[in-house]
Amino acid sequence: MTDPRVREQQKLYEEAMRHFQEQKFHKAKQALEKVLEGPSRELVDRAQVHLRICERRISKVPESAPRTVEEHYHHGVAMMNLGRWEDSRQALERARKIAPKADYVIYALAALDSLTGEVESAMNHLKLAIELRPENRYHARNDQDFAYLLEDPRFTELLYPERDGPLT
Repeated sequence: MTDPRVREQQKLYEEAMRHFQEQKFHKAKQALEKVLEGPSRELVDRAQVHLRICERRISKVPESAPRTVEEHYHHGVAMMNLGRWEDSRQALERARKIAPKADYVIYALAALDSLTGEVESAMNHLKLAIELRPENRYHARNDQDFAYLLEDPRFTELLYPERDGPLT
C-alpha cells in the first residue's frame, strides 16, 4: 500500500501539470509549491523543475503587439503554420492594410486561401502577387500550400503561361 500522503502529493502534482499544460502558470505554481511539502523526493524533484519554468513564464514580459508590415506578416505566417486560420488572416490583412502592394503579403494570403479551400480568392491573390513580382510564379510552382489548386486548370495557366504560347 502506498502512503496516503504520497497519493495526495501525486494528485497535487497531476493538478499542477494540468494547469501547466493549459499555460495557467500562476495556478500551476501554487499547486507545485504544495507538492514540495510532500514526502516523495521524486515528486519534489519534478515539481522543482516545473516550478522554475513557471516562475520564468510568469516573470516574462508579454510581447508587444505587431506594428510593422513585417511583424504582422511574420505573425500571420506563424499562425498559418499552426493551422490558426482566422488569426493568420487577421494578421495578414493588417499587413496588407499597411502595405497594399507588398507582393509577399498577397502571396501569403493566396497560400492561406488555398489552405482553407477558398479557390477564387486564392487565384485572385496569387495572380496579383505574380503581377507585382513575377518571381512569385516560380515560388508557387513548388509551394505545397497550393496543393489544393493543382487540379485547377487556371492555376496551371497562371504558373505555366509559356505552355499557352504557340508551338513552333
